[in-house]
Amino acid sequence: MADIETMQDASEIIHYDQADIPLYIQGRVLSKYPDMKALCHWHEDIEIIYIQKGEMRYNINGKSILLQEKDCLIVNSRQLHYGYSNLHHECHFICILFHPGLLSANKKIYNDYVRPFTECETIEYILYTPQISDYDHVASLVNQIYLLKGRPEDGYELEIISTLYRLWKIFFNLYRPVLNKNSAPGYNDIALQKKMVAYIYEHYQNSLTLDEISASANVSRSKCCKIFKKYLQQSPIDFTNEYRLKVSCHLLANTRSSIAQIAISCGFNHLSYFSKIFLHKYGCTPTEYRKQHNTIYRI
Repeated sequence: MADIETMQDASEIIHYDQADIPLYIQGRVLSKYPDMKALCHWHEDIEIIYIQKGEMRYNINGKSILLQEKDCLIVNSRQLHYGYSNLHHECHFICILFHPGLLSANKKIYNDYVRPFTECETIEYILYTPQISDYDHVASLVNQIYLLKGRPEDGYELEIISTLYRLWKIFFNLYRPVLNKNSAPGYNDIALQKKMVAYIYEHYQNSLTLDEISASANVSRSKCCKIFKKYLQQSPIDFTNEYRLKVSCHLLANTRSSIAQIAISCGFNHLSYFSKIFLHKYGCTPTEYRKQHNTIYRI
């Protein structure tokens, strides 16, 4: 199962391919995620998604984008995002994450070309499809990075970083006219959404109420619900329960804790309710899920 680990502020903990180089390059399949949906999160890293086969939807700050075969998506730093498939269609994709600091060998280059892009609130993402300008160049460079990681030779990291600089030049030139524009509409609401998501991730084990979730961002109950509906297409309570279920999937697959213990540790006070919504969400009982995914537990 593919797990996304987060800090208490909902930022993802990135496990880079090498501890000393802030770079992650992997091929993934969407079916490895519970219910074919990744956890809502954000991070400082730039994220590149290239669809090899199939399709999936990608939500960025409440905007839902359909990614199809050969599409390439670049997600800017600090955006709230996640990938999913409501129709449970399989998707094979390349995921590349790199911290902007990887391009900071020269301070002037970083300040002139990298920081203005990552700190521009009007740039949430770039979508390259085969029909638009620069697509062939971008797709070629992204696949080149993936191939370099797959067939590593001495110094392959230098080639990857060189290729990232070439990609960055394309991104920067595309958005040069808007780099000093004002913030995107609703950006403050995104910050509020991050606060409330972070609060849920930190306190999901408790019996959370709508009042507590809204108070974490100092907004009214109605404002809280509107923000969740706009950016996550869910109510705050539904989002909380979905996160609890994802945590329970991880525990069912990776621990020997009893199902009752897991239910309580995930914030479900009644085992029957936990089992009911688990079955509704995943189409199987917690016991059946454990049998399918847990390699260390034996009934």
